[in-house]
Amino acid sequence: MFFLLFRDLRLVNWDCVLRTAISDIEVDYIEIKERTPLRIPGYAKPVEFGVLTSFAYPLEGGLGEIVVATTRVETMLGDTAIAIHPEDPRYIHLHGKFAIHPFNGRKLLIVCDAVLVDMNFGTGAVKITPAHDPNDFEVGKRHNLDFINIFTDDGKINSNGGPEFVGMPRFEARVALTEALKEKGLYRGDKHNEMRLGVCSRSNDVVEPLIKPQWYVNCKSMAQQALDAVMDDSSRRMEIIPKQYVAEWKRWLENIRDWCVSRQLWWGHRIPAWYAKLEDDELKELGAYNNHWVVARNEEEAQEEASRIFAGKKFELSQDPDVLDTWFSSGLFPLSVLGWPDDTDDLKAFYPTSVLETGHDILFFWVARMVMLGMKLGGDVPFRKVYLHPMIRDAHGRKMSKSLGNVIDPLEVINGITLQGLHKRLEEGNLDPNELKTAKEGQVKDFPNGIPECGADALRFALVSYTAQSDKINLDIQRVVGYRQWCNKLWNAIRFAMSKLGDDYTPPTKIDPDVMPFGCKWILSVLNKAISKTLLSLESYEFSDAATSVYSWWQFQLCDVFIEVIKPYFASNDPASASERISAQDTLWVCLDNGLRLLHPFMPFVTEELWQRLPSRKDSMRKESIVICEYPSIVECWTNDSVEMEMDMIESVVKSLRSLRSTLAPKERNERRAAYVRCRLNDACKIFKDHELEIATLATLSSLEVLSESDDAPVGCKVDVVNENLSVYLQLQGNINVEAELQKLKKKMEEIEKQRDSLMKITSASGYQEKVPARIREENETKLASLLQELLSFEEASEQLERASGDKN
Repeated sequence: MFFLLFRDLRLVNWDCVLRTAISDIEVDYIEIKERTPLRIPGYAKPVEFGVLTSFAYPLEGGLGEIVVATTRVETMLGDTAIAIHPEDPRYIHLHGKFAIHPFNGRKLLIVCDAVLVDMNFGTGAVKITPAHDPNDFEVGKRHNLDFINIFTDDGKINSNGGPEFVGMPRFEARVALTEALKEKGLYRGDKHNEMRLGVCSRSNDVVEPLIKPQWYVNCKSMAQQALDAVMDDSSRRMEIIPKQYVAEWKRWLENIRDWCVSRQLWWGHRIPAWYAKLEDDELKELGAYNNHWVVARNEEEAQEEASRIFAGKKFELSQDPDVLDTWFSSGLFPLSVLGWPDDTDDLKAFYPTSVLETGHDILFFWVARMVMLGMKLGGDVPFRKVYLHPMIRDAHGRKMSKSLGNVIDPLEVINGITLQGLHKRLEEGNLDPNELKTAKEGQVKDFPNGIPECGADALRFALVSYTAQSDKINLDIQRVVGYRQWCNKLWNAIRFAMSKLGDDYTPPTKIDPDVMPFGCKWILSVLNKAISKTLLSLESYEFSDAATSVYSWWQFQLCDVFIEVIKPYFASNDPASASERISAQDTLWVCLDNGLRLLHPFMPFVTEELWQRLPSRKDSMRKESIVICEYPSIVECWTNDSVEMEMDMIESVVKSLRSLRSTLAPKERNERRAAYVRCRLNDACKIFKDHELEIATLATLSSLEVLSESDDAPVGCKVDVVNENLSVYLQLQGNINVEAELQKLKKKMEEIEKQRDSLMKITSASGYQEKVPARIREENETKLASLLQELLSFEEASEQLERASGDKN
């Protein structure tokens, strides 16, 4: 690894407040459209950005002047050249000539550089400050220019800037230089300028490109290994989930640069490099000679290496005071936690690990570094899979920012907080008065009543459910509140179960669905489906799908259907229902036990509390906690497709009857009414007759009668067509508004006619028979026949209404 480490003089992102180099990920960018005053740490007055200032450099030999423009006037103190395009006819006579610096008399070479200069932009002349601009740095290397640093580590003008400006903070020097240019008659005006301003995410200081001797790691070969580990189909060693980030992995690693690992901080791992100060060195300061550095594991090893290199010479070793970049130290995490560099038992047993879960925003900065270092130092990738979660934004999709007042603290969601509490948190921060006002206004708008107590489970479930939102989560607190309320529903389900199971209930060791009532068979079958879907989703890292599967079973199948269906069994102590009651109790216990274990990874606290309340089997040792119980698995004998199909038919009827009920006057909606189901198919008639109790219970009916196609349609009823073979009728009290009912049927008929016309247009298109696969053509024909039959059912229902109205008149 040591041979990949080298020291070089290059530009770094420098924070003048922290007085250290910072990584790219610590730089946030502000998009500035025009002249904008911003508050910068250490300055009493706002500093203007988004301003392009033009000024002139006098030319040597009385050749006139050349005008340049910059958004950073203060850097002109470090200018060492002016670049022009070699083919620009305006400046051909200036090739190889010099301009004179107005404040220090430095001669600035006029260089021709077609790479940097666009002769159609501005004046076609560009000031070059190699020590303070990345593009100028490259120009300086191409033309062998001087690199003059004009800033101290705390962002003040140093002695290279001249006695007139030395000691000035850089942005005060900007103002002073502008005035000095005006006094010398060299100022040529300014204008608005769109720009991106880099600021440190930790200090909010404007990042200054500064030339510094730093330690770097050559990442080329390590990056290629990390790239192959993901991209090589023949020997893939690591998988990135979701797959959309593989392209980003490829982009980063194919364009990798040397990694600056030096940081000027008080904390961190000291850089393992020692400087040998020779007795006969002319320059005595640390780092004066680049070939005097020794890289080693410890001081003893460094002493041996230095003695070999500087044999026969007297020297004094000093370790570099800089520390390693945090990302370098954290990049060693998978190895160091297992005892590396020692060859420990843990390292042998657990490296590589299985899965890393982290945010996609640090895919390169942390994950790639762990993989590169892991492969180089550990001999293999540190983990086989990387799961990247989305980044959390506010409900409006904005990045969370203290100045906007939209930062959501998870603890405040879990425990709840008042609006006044949110304001107090802002006031305890370091926002200036204007930002504080804006932030409070944002909180009033987003959280007018504060944030209600939601609990950890509701927040956890909401975040898991949100993972389907690609790379960003627009977190709406009301959705979290909804899941908190759903937790209450879980409590109610357990409360209902405990009341029906009784104190002396003993769970069965085994259940046989074949001898159970229809509702019990159905809930066990759909539980099986939920378990299967959840397991498959978890295995494929589709956590949102897994959460949806569990939620849907609990909410729409267990609570909304099964618990309602079994209530009649417990309405009385009728001995005739004893068998059904026992089956319902056993099935209820099995569902709750499996359902809570299925839900546990998503809602660990409430499921633990509720599971502990369930009675346990007497012939088995109860686990101390749900967390160490086995996760549910599929029980083959529970699956019953025919029962599920019948329940789908029942639910379609119940849905239509509920829809009809919702159109009644509010005071009539809770009254039990008679209803009718009219079927065209005998098989369907039999199914509905067999399940009259379930339909009547779910639809809250006083009675249900199943009619065949040959039976007369009932009168005095609201009617709805469920499908081409099925219609439902809800008995009304008093007169029916025939006109209103006909209008509703007409509206539904128009919707079906649109579907029919659209499908007929597709099937009659030129080349349809030749181009469309036979399977699709068959599906379309079946769908069209179904639509036509459904239209006939609606027409029949309309005719019956009109006829009933005519008979009454």
